Amino acid sequence: MKKTIQLNILGMTCTHCALTVEKALKDVAGVDKANVFFPEGYAEVEVADEVADSVLTAAVVKSGYGAQVAKVDADLHDRSTRVDAPATEKLHVIVLGSGSGAFAAAIRCVDGGARVTMIEKGTLGGTCVNIGCVPSKIMIRAAQMAHWQRAHPFQGLGHCEPTVERVTLVAQQQQRVDELRNEKYVNVLASYPEITLLQGTARFADAHTIVVRTDDGKEQSVRGDRILIAVGAHPHVPRIHGLNQTPYWTSTEALVAEEIPRHLVVLGASVVAVELAQAFRRLGAEVTILARSTLLSREDPALGAGLQTVFAEEGIRVLQQTVPESVHHNNGQFEIQIDSERLRADQLLVATGRQPNTQDLGLEFLGVATNEFGAILVDDHMRTSVSHIYAAGDCTTHPQFVYVAAAGGTRAAVNMLGGDAALDLSAMPSVVFTDPQVATVGLDEKAAEKRGIKTISRTLSLENVPRALANFDTRGFIKLVVDEPTGKLLGAQILAAEGGEIVQSAALALRGGLRFQDLADQLFPYLTMVEGLKLCAQTFTKDVKQLSCCAG
Repeated sequence: MKKTIQLNILGMTCTHCALTVEKALKDVAGVDKANVFFPEGYAEVEVADEVADSVLTAAVVKSGYGAQVAKVDADLHDRSTRVDAPATEKLHVIVLGSGSGAFAAAIRCVDGGARVTMIEKGTLGGTCVNIGCVPSKIMIRAAQMAHWQRAHPFQGLGHCEPTVERVTLVAQQQQRVDELRNEKYVNVLASYPEITLLQGTARFADAHTIVVRTDDGKEQSVRGDRILIAVGAHPHVPRIHGLNQTPYWTSTEALVAEEIPRHLVVLGASVVAVELAQAFRRLGAEVTILARSTLLSREDPALGAGLQTVFAEEGIRVLQQTVPESVHHNNGQFEIQIDSERLRADQLLVATGRQPNTQDLGLEFLGVATNEFGAILVDDHMRTSVSHIYAAGDCTTHPQFVYVAAAGGTRAAVNMLGGDAALDLSAMPSVVFTDPQVATVGLDEKAAEKRGIKTISRTLSLENVPRALANFDTRGFIKLVVDEPTGKLLGAQILAAEGGEIVQSAALALRGGLRFQDLADQLFPYLTMVEGLKLCAQTFTKDVKQLSCCAG
C-alpha cells in the first residue's frame, strides 16, 4: 500500500534548496516519488504505508532543513493546538526577547485579543536601538561630518582638520539611544497592561512551558498556548589562536569607545566591518581591514571592488584573502600574525558576523530544527518545526535586518492568532551605510543564473547622473538586472551617495512587476539621485550620453 504525505519544508531560500531536500527524501527507503516546490515551501511524497512520517522529517532535517507533516489526524491536531485555558480566558502568548520582532508580535497579539508574557534577560529593546542600528548610524554620520570638513569637494570653501572629542560624541550618541529606548520600548510597554515583562534567562522545560531564572537564582515557570522565539543574535568570534586572551572589541565595545585608536585592525569584511572601518578612519584612526575573501563578498563583485577603491582613496588598507594565524596582546599592543607579516595595532575589532542566541534554550529537546549555526528554520509564516512555536528576527534563517525582524514578528502574531500571513522577502531592500552607500534589492546576475533565469543588465556610472555631477561626487554606479524575455526588473545593485534612498524606488518597481521600459518612461524629479534609476533603465535602449538633461 502507498500513501501520499505532504510536508511543510522550512528554511528553503532557492531552487537549489528544493533539489537538496528532494534528493534527501528520494534516498529514504520506501519512497516512490518526491516533489519539492519552492517558493511554495512544501513537498509531496509518495511512500510505502509502513514508512513512518518521522523518518521523512528526519531525512529533511539531516539535509539541513526543517519539516512538518502538513496533513495530520484531525483529533491529534486539535490536541496539539488546543488552548489549555478555558474558552473564557484569553489566548496566552509567550514572547522570548524584547527587540523589534518581539515588540511587533506582542503588540499585534494584544490587539488581537491575546495576553502576552515577554521575557528578556538583558536590556529592553534588543540590538537595534541599544547596540546596533541607532548608535552606529549616529557615529557614521558624525564621522561623515568630520570627513567633509577635511575633504569636501567645493572650491572656495576652506578645509580644516576637525577637532574630534570622542567622549562628547559618545555622550550625545548614548543620550539619543536612551531617548529612543524609553520612547519606543519602555513607554510603549507601559501603555499595554496586557503585556507582562519578566526579566531573566529563559529555557524550555517542555514544549509549552518556559522556566525563567533571575540574576539572584530564583526561578518561575510560565505556560503558554503559543510561543514566539525572538532572542536575536550576538557577535560571532572566530577560532584564532590567542584571540580569546586579548581585549579585542566587538561592535558593542567599539560603538561606545571613548578614545580613537591610532591604528585599528578590523577583522571582517561584511556590513558591520566596512561601516565601522570607514567611520573610525574618518575620525582619525589608521585602519587596516583583514578580509577572508573580498569586501562584501556575498554581493555583486562590482560593489565590493568599487568600495575598495573608495577605501584606498581614504587611506584604508584592505588585505584580501587574509585570515590571521594568531593574535597576541602585549604592552598595550595587539600583534596579529598573517601570512606575510606581523601587524601591530592599538585595537582589534572583530566583526565577522552574528550568531543566533539559541544555544541555551533547549530547542534540541523539543524538535525545533536549527541549522549548523544555531539559526531556527522557519517557513514564510514564521512557523518552526513544532506547530505552536514560532520564531522571528536574527535568531532565524532570515536576513539579519531590523525591519525583517519586525515584519516577521507581526506575521507570526497574526498566525499565532489563527490568521494566514506570509513574509515575502523577494523585494527586500538592504543598505550598507558606508559612503558611498551600498544598496541592493532582488537578484543579481549570479543569483538569477542559479535559478535558471536568463538576464540582461546595464550599469550606469554616476558621471551620467546630473545630481551626482552637481554634488561633485560621482563615485559609484547604478546597475539594473532584468529578465531577458519579458524585460521585467529582477534586481538593482547600487553604489552611490544616498543609495539607501534610491533603492526603495527600485524595490517598489520590483514589487509592482515593472519592466525596465516602465522605469525609463517614469517621471523622476530633477535634480535627484534617484533619477539615476530612470537613466540606467534608458541605457537598455539608448546611449544616455547623447541625451539632453531631463530627457524624457
